[in-house]
Amino acid sequence: MRLFNKFTLHTPESVELEFTLAGIGNRAYALLIDYILLGLILIVFLVGALIFNAVLVETITKLVGSKGLQLWLIAIQGLIGFFIYVGYFVFFETVWSGQTPGKRYVKIRVIRDDGRPVRLQQSTLRALLRPFDDLFFIGVFLIVFNQQEKRLGDLVGGTLVIQEQQPMKSAALKVSTSAQSLANILLIDADISRLLPEDFAVIREYLQRREAMIPNARNELSKQLATQVKQIIGLEKLPTKVDANVFLEAVYQAYQQQVEN
Repeated sequence: MRLFNKFTLHTPESVELEFTLAGIGNRAYALLIDYILLGLILIVFLVGALIFNAVLVETITKLVGSKGLQLWLIAIQGLIGFFIYVGYFVFFETVWSGQTPGKRYVKIRVIRDDGRPVRLQQSTLRALLRPFDDLFFIGVFLIVFNQQEKRLGDLVGGTLVIQEQQPMKSAALKVSTSAQSLANILLIDADISRLLPEDFAVIREYLQRREAMIPNARNELSKQLATQVKQIIGLEKLPTKVDANVFLEAVYQAYQQQVEN
């Protein structure tokens, strides 16, 4: 029996990627960290709400003349607290490409079923259904008995939780001197952190197999990959006119340097 389940994905580029599912232990550890941080945020909000109620409610009640004002304020503050609870997970998973502070510390990540980063829609569905998963340990039950280790939020949102994949060592693939120089520039001018492990795997797979490709097919595929990668890392244009293969080598090198640091 394996300690971790595997999930195989076939990308549109005809590359087969294998992911290691996060496992219930890693997910529980990450959730514990997130709940501690979220608890601190909610405590700060609660203290602020109590101060607001104690100082201003009496004055506002005298002006408005409504005895039920305090109940309305409590209801509104409770709703805001729920938005903070949901918003914590939605914000971080959307901005950090499927990671919350807890997930980043434990080195796990949420992705869509097609291997792409989660978006606002998926993160919102997961967050809204989290209370149901936590209630009576429904999420734990589903993760244990689901082959892809999905809780209710994952099933509805179409997501998976995977472990971060460790990149290959730099020595496994040689890059040109010009690519190395460009990699140093990309670490400054581009957001390499937006590259997911599966994006890196596609680049690595291409660089390893390009010599066996027909020249025309290699040139066409390298241009397509370079265009996609530029969009991912937020790079509008290169400092100088660079060949697509050199650019992909530079991204490969920059990604590994960032992970190692």
